[in-house]
Amino acid sequence: MARVVFTEADIARRVAELGEEIGGHYRDGELLVLGILKSSFIFVADLVRKIPRPHEIDFLIAASYGDASTSSGKVELLYDGETALEGKHVLLVEDIVDSGNTLNRIGRLLRKRNPKTVEACTLLHKHVAAELELVPRFVGFDAPPEFLVGYGLDYAEDFRHLPYIASIED
Repeated sequence: MARVVFTEADIARRVAELGEEIGGHYRDGELLVLGILKSSFIFVADLVRKIPRPHEIDFLIAASYGDASTSSGKVELLYDGETALEGKHVLLVEDIVDSGNTLNRIGRLLRKRNPKTVEACTLLHKHVAAELELVPRFVGFDAPPEFLVGYGLDYAEDFRHLPYIASIED
């Protein structure tokens, strides 16, 4: 590890704040929290327990990294959730936004299914995406331009278990 970027306490505090923000934003209608696996699973689990209103939960599995530390640019949808989206507020939950490829592809796919709204929440935002079509409404932290692991984020399937977020050396 090069350094701890966000501590376990930092993350817990910010996730609680995000849950309150989301609950305040979606005051009526059906809310579906749609997590993008694998890396967002810990964030989604913590976040949904902090949203103070009823909501559904489902997941998609998308892959763009493999064993590399940079996105391949090709997003594969490996599992598509089964929950109907029509007429619902859909909140897409992502672990980190960097290239924006995953968020753009999934955002386009979801809009075709006639939801009431499609918005995004990300734990980390690097602010480097050249053409981000679905700009996250809810952002946990602005992230440094380093490769980050922990709290669900991995490098070649390792480091997900860390309770904090750290930078690693290449």
